[in-house]
Amino acid sequence: MDYITIALSKGRIGKQADNVFKKIGLGDCIDLDSRKLIFKDDINKINYIYVKPSDVVTYVEKGVTDLGIVGKDTILESDTNVYEIFDLGFGKCKFSIAGIKGEKIYKKDDILKVATKYPEIAKKYFNERQQKIEIIKLNGSVELAPLVGLSDVIVDLVETGNTLKANGLEVIEDMFNISARLISNRVSYRFKFDRIQNIIKSLNENMEG
Repeated sequence: MDYITIALSKGRIGKQADNVFKKIGLGDCIDLDSRKLIFKDDINKINYIYVKPSDVVTYVEKGVTDLGIVGKDTILESDTNVYEIFDLGFGKCKFSIAGIKGEKIYKKDDILKVATKYPEIAKKYFNERQQKIEIIKLNGSVELAPLVGLSDVIVDLVETGNTLKANGLEVIEDMFNISARLISNRVSYRFKFDRIQNIIKSLNENMEG
């Protein structure tokens, strides 16, 4: 039997994926507290690699791994050529547009200044609404941008909204929901179809249980 190789995202999604795989009897070899990046399960013929979320889609797309587990946000921002085959149901949050509380700066006639860590997602979303925007790419503390006049609004992941409230911001519009997804290389999905379907079946049964 050929090995299946799965890329896990570092961080919270990877830890939750580790728990799920252990529940379905496939992740006993994974030890995320170690410094190892490759875990080999010789019994079930599965290799796991532990990489940054943004790299998961690259490993899957290039065929280095057959499958990957990563947030929907990373998939959308990467615009990658992979199959998204299963919603794992954890890592839930949403993409939202937010701005200073009480200031409804959201007009179609104006060029909206949008600060975000996700420029591609923001561009697509506003283009569909024919809203002219100027993207301001930031790598962290996006909530600061409207407070200091760098942007009119932000586009960011929102889980509880507490960070927005603490900084005097509010959600203007929810864009779409996000959760962890199982993705597949297109060739692997064809040639390892039965094994991949068995993994999906086990994951689905875990969710139902």
